[in-house]
Amino acid sequence: MTKRLALLLALATACAARQLPGTNIDDTRDNRGVFEAIQQYVQAMGRRDAAAVVALAAPDYFDDAATPAPEDDVDRATLARTLPEDLAKVDALKLEIQVRKIEVQGDRAIAEVFYDGWYRVKTATGVVPRRDSDVHRMHLRKVDGRWLFTAGL
Repeated sequence: MTKRLALLLALATACAARQLPGTNIDDTRDNRGVFEAIQQYVQAMGRRDAAAVVALAAPDYFDDAATPAPEDDVDRATLARTLPEDLAKVDALKLEIQVRKIEVQGDRAIAEVFYDGWYRVKTATGVVPRRDSDVHRMHLRKVDGRWLFTAGL
């Protein structure tokens, strides 16, 4: 009886869904693609590589910053124009993102993440250390087999 129970437990464990590293999210093809896009974003930001970040944005990228004011809206062209200037003001940057949830519907996905960012900003009066952390939603769309961000960078 003990051998049978051990065999059943081994089979049950083998059949359990794999999870993405550091998450409770099932490791499916789409979930992994979204997860990897987020990891690429973290790496690009860590290098302060604006071109690599913009390359992760879909052609229809648009973020309204969750406000009704159009002044803070960012489309892909605005991102490409302003991000190099913004990152040039950053003296050092460390970004950690924990992916909490991924919802995929067809070619669209939403990832709920917790981000924690430490950075130093160059100002006229000197370098100012900052830390930001919050729960955030990143929106993605599969374009030619690749998950790209449509909002939330």
